[in-house]
Amino acid sequence: MQALLPDIDSPAALRKLDCCQLKQLADELRAYVLDCVSRTGGHLSSNLGTIELSIALHYVFDTPHDRLVWDVGHQTYAHKVLTGRRDRLLTLRQLGGLSGFPRRSESEYDAFGTAHSSTSISAALGMAQAAKLKGEDRHAIAVIGDGAMTAGMAFEAMNNAGVQCDDTRLLVVLNDNKMSISRPVGALNRYLVQLIDFYNTAKRVGKTVLRNAPPPLFELAKRLEQHAKGLVVPATLFEQFGFNYVGPIDGHDLDSLVPTLENLKHLKGPQFLHVITRKGQGYKLAEADPIAYHGPGKFDPSVGLVKPAASKPAFSDIFGQWLCDMAAQDQRLVGITPAMCEGSGMVEFAQRFPDRYYDVGIAEQHAVTFAAGLACEGLKPVVAIYSTFLQRAYDQLVHDVALQNLPVVFALDRAGLVGADGPTHAGAYDIAFARCVPNMSIACPADEVECRQLLSTAYAQNHPVTVRYPRGAGVGKACASTLEALPWGKGELRRSGQRIAIFAFGTLLYPALAAAQELDATVLNMRWAKPLDLDLLLEMARTHKAIVTVEDGAIMGGAGSAVAEALQAARIVRPMLQLGLPDHFIEHGDPAKLLVGLGLDAPGIACSIRARFADLLADPVAEQPVPVTAAALEGHA
Repeated sequence: MQALLPDIDSPAALRKLDCCQLKQLADELRAYVLDCVSRTGGHLSSNLGTIELSIALHYVFDTPHDRLVWDVGHQTYAHKVLTGRRDRLLTLRQLGGLSGFPRRSESEYDAFGTAHSSTSISAALGMAQAAKLKGEDRHAIAVIGDGAMTAGMAFEAMNNAGVQCDDTRLLVVLNDNKMSISRPVGALNRYLVQLIDFYNTAKRVGKTVLRNAPPPLFELAKRLEQHAKGLVVPATLFEQFGFNYVGPIDGHDLDSLVPTLENLKHLKGPQFLHVITRKGQGYKLAEADPIAYHGPGKFDPSVGLVKPAASKPAFSDIFGQWLCDMAAQDQRLVGITPAMCEGSGMVEFAQRFPDRYYDVGIAEQHAVTFAAGLACEGLKPVVAIYSTFLQRAYDQLVHDVALQNLPVVFALDRAGLVGADGPTHAGAYDIAFARCVPNMSIACPADEVECRQLLSTAYAQNHPVTVRYPRGAGVGKACASTLEALPWGKGELRRSGQRIAIFAFGTLLYPALAAAQELDATVLNMRWAKPLDLDLLLEMARTHKAIVTVEDGAIMGGAGSAVAEALQAARIVRPMLQLGLPDHFIEHGDPAKLLVGLGLDAPGIACSIRARFADLLADPVAEQPVPVTAAALEGHA
């Protein structure tokens, strides 16, 4: 049998196939995606589950003229292959290669950039309305799934679409695989499961009754199943929003998908298609454990994932152990996560303290205000959330937590650069956006030991505190099992040098120390971006001729800006160099290589300091800095 996939370089080529060839194409495409991801690493389970759906959508609709928006976005590898990027799939998530998510600058078939969840219906509705205003006949299709329906934004969009789209062509496809990244939670998931169970029961009964029926009658019943679901499925929540609900149908059955989509294509107004898929479909190991195969690294498909040899614990592991230890000591502690149990290191906590563990689903805004409500009643909530996802709850952070000065601890995972996931997931902005909020404090641990200590320090406070730490492991420091806290708002002198003082925030302390050894500079481990250790800062300004700040966050508004503001308030003038993430989005790639490219490794830091302070470093006689006056100190305090 001749292979089909090598000749599919666009959806137009796909649409030249006969329907009977689509199953073969699906098998080839599934094998190709599995092979590529096993070589590069990436999102696997979700992509194996959308093979047939990707084929059917591009086969029926005239993409890119018809706009196709994929929610969450980590389920689009088949979509990328079908839209002319097959030969580049082996560059996936690597520096200079394909993004792991849809990206408008990458392809005209990527109608909307998605990587965070629950945005697809809003975007597709905007596109549908734009087509109406411009007098263009085109469809807008939103594919939403992987838990994205739990977020309020999806329902805000549906609420709007139900009253605005009577004569537009909007289709929402619910890719229902009963999962997000972790196990699904919430009332909506229970409702969908009950709906599926009702449908499956009715289907089984129908097959039993018609088992001995003549073939024409059986075929008629099969066709009616696809076109008259309303006869067996009760009125749904989605119909109450004004959508014409169709489903549920098998998302891996192209004989059902294609004719159903063809029928919906000719209808105007908001349409809702409920499709049932399975994460990891077609690869037994991923079907059996879709969580483990959600985002694996490189592996041998014939063997599956192999447990790695013992390695340094990740910061998320350090947090998870601290959370369990503190919960055992303090009954008030409550742990909250927005659908990131595994990623945030909360699996053991969920098992040991199920009554105090809350996975609220992909609902970051709710997670933060829920924590505020708990804090109002004397409990001590700890919100485990990725830095990039806290952005989605910024108003709640300001209005519901900080304004009321509630003691909520935010364990900010994935601070700084995250590597292969790229700019959508980088934790570049948390220092800047949290630092400007009154009552908020920001801790920046340099290593595993400090992470645990600063979590304890934050927990002991009676106001909101964020503790930010990066993805992966630190330098490998072994942590004690104690819950020792560090002095509030105090940094430490790590190396004494001359002329130049380097203020390091977070894990970049260690490359800063290496650079300082070469330059004979002083290094301060600041630990806190807010409050700053003003005594330490002003002493260093008094005894050094130049100031350098180093951080793994955005320079604009970041920790370096805090240092500059403090010096200005104290009326101290010193030459400054701020090193951190520049004012543009950082591409995906290996984090170590990205840091080298940004000059944030030890040689890069040393090179930047030499370039900025060449005259100062060349001068063998250090001019004494202007002393800090008592009036200045008093004014700053």
